[in-house]
Amino acid sequence: MILAIKHIDIEGPGSIAEYLSDAARLISIIDISKGGTLPKDFKYIEAIISLGGPMNVYEEEKYPFLKQEDIFIKKALLHKIPFLGICLGSQLLAKATGAKVTKSPQQEIGWSQVNLTDAGKKDPLFQNLPDELKAFQWHEDMFEIPPNGVLLALSESCPHQAFRVGESAYGLQFHVEVTPKIVDSWIAAYAKDDAKSPVFENIRSEFLRIEQTYAVQARQMYVNFFNVSRS
Repeated sequence: MILAIKHIDIEGPGSIAEYLSDAARLISIIDISKGGTLPKDFKYIEAIISLGGPMNVYEEEKYPFLKQEDIFIKKALLHKIPFLGICLGSQLLAKATGAKVTKSPQQEIGWSQVNLTDAGKKDPLFQNLPDELKAFQWHEDMFEIPPNGVLLALSESCPHQAFRVGESAYGLQFHVEVTPKIVDSWIAAYAKDDAKSPVFENIRSEFLRIEQTYAVQARQMYVNFFNVSRS
């Protein structure tokens, strides 16, 4: 079973769930913001995906489930469960492994170019992918690299875009899982009065232009990650 952890209703697994459905693999989605309980037994968990959310990792008093997930991630890593953290999920992984989460040098919303480091070019997660990736961003925080962690990707606006800790725990600052429908829902929820501004119209139109390319890129990353989780 693949476990996906949600932190807010509108930030779900997106194209990850579509890939797993096509591969006939079971996914269990737990929304811990709505009282979902994280499992205590890791016996049947093949991999864990921690998704995004608008909260900061240190807002544990406001969002008590963040503390619960911090404990859960640390236990999962002890059990060597493959882990993929996306945006907030990547920051939670960084915090759980001893790194700080700070403000990004620049808030990123929309499309950017992410460049693989030399380590990233050799890492199993990015095999058969280009050295320069088109990435969708929506964040203002940024993880630092944990002790013994490896920086895998960076961008001009945000120097920490992807990292690995251990053999199979990954953090991605960018959103590989998004679909046009998901992006529309985020713009409506997070941009609100500015949702129809030219900036967001350009984000939408660019996604429609590259949708097929982005889906192929995402699927290759899922193939790579779930191959790691089976090894």
